[in-house]
Amino acid sequence: MDVNTRNELLATGQIDRDDLWPRLVEFEERPRTFRFSFGLDELPEEPGVILVRGPRQYGKSTWLELMLRNTVEDHGPGSAYILNGDELSDALDLERHIADLVSMYAPAALVRRLFIDEITAVADWETAVKRLADRGVLRGVLVVTTGSRATDIRRGSERLPGRKGRLARTDYLFCPVAYKDFYTQFHDGLKDDTWIAYLLSGGSPVAASDIWQFGRIPAYFFEMIRDWVIGEMARSGRSRQFLIALMRTLYSQAGSRTGYLKLARESGLANNTVASGYIEQLSDALAVLPSFQWDHDKDMPLQRKPAKFHFVNLSVALAFAPNRMVAIEDFKRLPSQEKARWLEWLVAQELFRRQAIAGVEDPEAIWYWASREHEVDFVDHGRRLYEVKVGRTGPLDFAWFPRTFPGAKLLVIGADEFETPHVKGITVEQFLLADGLPHPYPGEVDDLDVYNDFARFTEGR
Repeated sequence: MDVNTRNELLATGQIDRDDLWPRLVEFEERPRTFRFSFGLDELPEEPGVILVRGPRQYGKSTWLELMLRNTVEDHGPGSAYILNGDELSDALDLERHIADLVSMYAPAALVRRLFIDEITAVADWETAVKRLADRGVLRGVLVVTTGSRATDIRRGSERLPGRKGRLARTDYLFCPVAYKDFYTQFHDGLKDDTWIAYLLSGGSPVAASDIWQFGRIPAYFFEMIRDWVIGEMARSGRSRQFLIALMRTLYSQAGSRTGYLKLARESGLANNTVASGYIEQLSDALAVLPSFQWDHDKDMPLQRKPAKFHFVNLSVALAFAPNRMVAIEDFKRLPSQEKARWLEWLVAQELFRRQAIAGVEDPEAIWYWASREHEVDFVDHGRRLYEVKVGRTGPLDFAWFPRTFPGAKLLVIGADEFETPHVKGITVEQFLLADGLPHPYPGEVDDLDVYNDFARFTEGR
């Protein structure tokens, strides 16, 4: 159904039609569905501009369609309309369509919302929104946009100062499915392998359903992810060949401190500036982030020192991996060193997800600490310290920690549970379950409430 027909139906309240909600119908027909948890549980009734950015295949368009339907059901015909950026030619076309739709709102509608899917497909989209806001056309309207071109939507947001209304928060990152939700739905069948299946799914609802139903991630999913990432790079004039070489280097250097110059040399790029440009764009695509060394004494990252480069979208890591894993047994057969790199990336993705949901100003602020003798894998925005271990470990392995960080706490994520006044060991599954979010199905599971102990320990209570 074309967008004009959809909006005519929305204006008259004829919403009881499956062809009006193609993504929702497909979503609701799946054997298992997931919540959309990224910090925006309810849309505000106040006007303004909300920007939601995130990777492909994680459900942004489905969420947008759900919010559109809920709005019309709650506030009546003529209260909400939709546009698709993929169907618009340029910013002037976007501006014209928005102005036409604003004139169609029902006079009695107290809440007025305009949903624009994939707005970043329109070059200079922010110019159109800015002009309309300056002319007062968007007064009283909440504009909700999504986009996969994270660079455009982030910088476009920065070009809209004073035009996003008085909302407390306007920028959101669309996050992977919460492991707590994944666990609740799939643990009965997957048992102890549940967290491995989650790792392989990358938190994508599409891949999660596939690995539960068929026991493996299908090839088409990874090809869609590769096409999306390569397409993002190609649009900015970057080379597909060098991107693939860079991905191989990131994979081989996982867990190691690597300078941009070495990254360029290993990938065949011209210099460190070119390498930095690739990493910046991968970061804007919410795929890779540079983790800088943290100076404990000065409480600041040392950006001139070699960084670690973590995948924070495991689907991207798997799509470009030299030896792609598609099933749980593939992970189990990995040598310990390779398992370690995937566990570090899993923890990096989860920390990034939590900081994005919490609305941290800089969710990419995930660092590491190192001295000549020791290293701590992760330092988050709250200065909480995390170490990831694959093999057996215990308190004696961290006897150095209280001397180096008096009064601080270290959370060790691995295979063993233990606790001392300064170091606490938990399993990978416990860490993933301890996301601090309310349980999706209260009362159904009694043994998942590990968050309170986790929070009390890391906050020193």
